[in-house]
Amino acid sequence: MNDVPLMLYVVDDDEALRRSLHMLLFSQGLPVQTFESGESFLATVDHRKPGCVVLDLRMAGISGLSVLEELKLRHSPLVTLFLSGHGDIPTALEAVRLGAYDWIVKPDVEQLLKKLPGAIDEAYARMQALQRWSELTVREREVARLVSLGYSNKDIARQLIPPTGPRTVETHRSHIFDKLNLGNANELSRWLTSYSWLE
Repeated sequence: MNDVPLMLYVVDDDEALRRSLHMLLFSQGLPVQTFESGESFLATVDHRKPGCVVLDLRMAGISGLSVLEELKLRHSPLVTLFLSGHGDIPTALEAVRLGAYDWIVKPDVEQLLKKLPGAIDEAYARMQALQRWSELTVREREVARLVSLGYSNKDIARQLIPPTGPRTVETHRSHIFDKLNLGNANELSRWLTSYSWLE
């Protein structure tokens, strides 16, 4: 899975910094695409593909936090690292609450390079989760969400439209665990919580 290249995006309205980060990250063997604004990033990038975003907080136009909020609304699997010279603790906490992977204060590029491998590993984990989830049928996804909430096979069978029997639900449950490589409903609940952006 890690043989598949992940795109790394840099979104910052500081042209000198964008160029510097592009050269630095490209020299690390990473495919990099840069954007001067949150608007151009959101309008251009396929938000459904896993990858990493190095995102500035304060930019002309919409802010980095607004970009992150939009990615969350779009159920995007993109992993976000904030890089900002204007960081403060409340803003950092808000970014993490919205799902940011981490926060680095400009111009600590060394810290960025230290934290980037973990963000890339997370992006690969999301890519794998997305692949596994896509292998489930629409009905299996529906059953998976109900199983994760603790409903019994009988309750799930009644809630499905059209209704079905508990044995059919048990078959779906078995397929779900096999395809997602999970052992039980508790693991499934934790898995879906970790990848809450899955649709």
